[in-house]
Amino acid sequence: MRLDGRPVVLIGDGPVADAKRRLLERAGAVIVGEAVDGAILGVVANGDESAVERLRARGVLLNVVDRPELCDFTLPAIIDRDPVLIAIGTGGASAGLAAALRQRLESLLPAGLGRLACALSDARAQLRARFPDIDVRRRAIGGLLAAGGPLDPLADHADPAAAIAAAEAAPGRIERIEIGSADPEALSLRAARLLGLADRLYVEGAVPESILARARADAHRMAGPCPRVPAPGLTLLLVWTAP
Repeated sequence: MRLDGRPVVLIGDGPVADAKRRLLERAGAVIVGEAVDGAILGVVANGDESAVERLRARGVLLNVVDRPELCDFTLPAIIDRDPVLIAIGTGGASAGLAAALRQRLESLLPAGLGRLACALSDARAQLRARFPDIDVRRRAIGGLLAAGGPLDPLADHADPAAAIAAAEAAPGRIERIEIGSADPEALSLRAARLLGLADRLYVEGAVPESILARARADAHRMAGPCPRVPAPGLTLLLVWTAP
């Protein structure tokens, strides 16, 4: 939600309220008291249930600290690599878990990730001109950003623009994956990665929906034999091998 210059109610004081204030102000919000009209969001940091009732009666959506059953929204743990923003939420189940995951992920993400995002944004018109077909363009960008690729997001890159300028359309290929379990957790890392990248799926046998759901939502699904000549992009042949 864009909060630049918009009022947000904050009720409470002390360290917890101060932390929420810093988070909201960093997002550009104008912190106001309960008496100020015009706010559509509020944070109750002191557990004041009467304030919750009054604000909710005015249509204000609320985050009530440590009371997930009273929350209309939660505030996730955030990793900020401007303009890249990664939010880790647990739906209020455990702020500690979200914070622990944030700390682990922070160490994986390079400081220059925001620079990479800006370079891709600056090159949008260039990429659109080189690859007018949106699917070809998506595959070319996917090849750049793939694990171990020229612009792997988990590596730091001094000059992303040079790699973007050298981007090429990905050749078509076919990969066969044997599926022996309906449990998505039993997928190999390679199989899970290919499912997330595939442009089309050919399904042989009763591959469960729990596995197919791991594929991209816009991937084409087809029954029947897989062609020998690959179409552009990545084609997967999924073969059900369980008895």
